[in-house]
Amino acid sequence: MQLRNLVSKQLLKKHLAEETFKRITVSFYRYVKLGDVENFRDQLFKEFTELNILGRIYVAAEGVNAQICVPEHNWKSFTDLLDGNSFLKDVPLKIAVEDDGKSFYKLIVRIKNKIVADGLNDNAFDVSNVGKHLSAKEFNEALESPDTIVVDMRNHYESEVGYFENALKPDADTFRDALPKALEMTKDNKDKKILLYCTGGIRCEKASAYFKHHGYTDVNQLYGGIIQYARDIKSEKLGNKYRGKNFVFDERMGERISDEIVSTCHQCGEPCDTHVNCANDDCHLLFIQCDACKEKYQGCCTVECQTIVNLPLEEQKKLRKGKKKDNAHAVYKSRLRPDLKQLLSDKKH
Repeated sequence: MQLRNLVSKQLLKKHLAEETFKRITVSFYRYVKLGDVENFRDQLFKEFTELNILGRIYVAAEGVNAQICVPEHNWKSFTDLLDGNSFLKDVPLKIAVEDDGKSFYKLIVRIKNKIVADGLNDNAFDVSNVGKHLSAKEFNEALESPDTIVVDMRNHYESEVGYFENALKPDADTFRDALPKALEMTKDNKDKKILLYCTGGIRCEKASAYFKHHGYTDVNQLYGGIIQYARDIKSEKLGNKYRGKNFVFDERMGERISDEIVSTCHQCGEPCDTHVNCANDDCHLLFIQCDACKEKYQGCCTVECQTIVNLPLEEQKKLRKGKKKDNAHAVYKSRLRPDLKQLLSDKKH
């Protein structure tokens, strides 16, 4: 069996669009010592392929991190498969809040050094000494205290479109950068109650242990992250302390948690929280764009990119030849195109 995808992106998306059944978008993670990582990866790829599961899964010696969409008719087979695996039995599943079933169009199971790039030396501190996990109800109650310090452990482009009330938001491009910045922002409050949150909880597992290692005495984390919080406040009829969208790393790019729009279009400054990638494949910049600017700039971040996408395809390929594409998710603020940066600056002033 071929253990990687060889079908084109266009054909895969066409197949997905033609599906007549519903898919369930779900994420899970577990820190666990896997042993034979390569064999675990290959077996997972085979089993998920047989169930027509799509998504992105990172496997490392320290565990598994998965974001996938499962055909509804294969859901029981999927959960049975997990429960039959000694490493994944009873793993908590976070089901998406807003889901059109089109979150992923292919299956990727990739071996990594870590399931989340944190830049930490795990031998330097006890990674198992994590903070207390709080339910949505407990998290809400803790937020009510004026002495509570709440910290967003996500990247700036995630917190830009949504966040918990009064949260400290490190201006970081990556989780690796967010950790030291979060410590710096809270260094004078080591004896206060610290609340950490992220998308699905995985980043807070390491972050909470890191905080405790640095002398914080009351470290807490939101169980299941924002994804689980959104489901719990609805099912338990709790008050919603989260404002805006929850950024997600799939084709949807966001789940709406509240009706508030807390960010603006990066081109015109109007209220907007829709993330897009620049239509120029040589740029692929991640930015926020409203419908009006999407039409005006043809889905591009600048007039320069708009000019390129209107060139014949062969000409575009010549321009891209030999160039290495950057990871726009990780660097879109620090490497914001100079002309777009100036446009935003002029709009603010």
